Amino acid sequence: MKKTVIKVLIVDDHEVVRMGLRSLLNREGSVEVVAEAGSVAEAVEMASKFSPAVVVMDIRLPDGSGVEACREIRALNPKVQVIMLTSYADDEAVLASIMAGAAGYFLKQTRGKELIRAIETVAAGQSLLDPAVTQTVLNRMKRLASGQQFDEIAALSAQERKVLALVADGKTNKEIANALDLSDKTVKNYLSNIFSKLNLSRRAEAAAYFVRHRSLDSGKE
Repeated sequence: MKKTVIKVLIVDDHEVVRMGLRSLLNREGSVEVVAEAGSVAEAVEMASKFSPAVVVMDIRLPDGSGVEACREIRALNPKVQVIMLTSYADDEAVLASIMAGAAGYFLKQTRGKELIRAIETVAAGQSLLDPAVTQTVLNRMKRLASGQQFDEIAALSAQERKVLALVADGKTNKEIANALDLSDKTVKNYLSNIFSKLNLSRRAEAAAYFVRHRSLDSGKE
């Protein structure tokens, strides 16, 4: 009986990384890389065009977050399984990835055979996490399940909080860049991080979140 080949989409903004992953995965008879993408927009487009069974997704992309791409891809086709592949274990990013529907979260230090096994596992409908990040997520989920409050804004850096406050004031990216002496691209990167950490997708949601948070804080005084 012929083994089913798993169609895979690779998403990473570094061409060298994509080439390495393609070479690694295409050596396996069970996996076929059908497309590559280097941005959120390209990832959504390629996923729609090629209908991969699994997407191997970098979490940081030039036009946004892999979390956003994961959410959009799965909104279009819930059958697509997404494995987030990143350089570091960030508990906020892990949780945001899971909330966006990712089936796995692996570090780029993962061995090739482990990644291939992960692709085969999620293609079969199972979820998994790299052991290096599992405990962090379990602790966070337990905290949420027990009803303990978690201050999401506290997870933002001081500069991210400034950007969020200006978004809530209705400032455009250019106005935020001028106010904080940043480039437009840096502001976009900050916004992407904020959306990922707060599990939001739009400026309006971020502004509402900040206003609501500020109201709760003032109510405690």
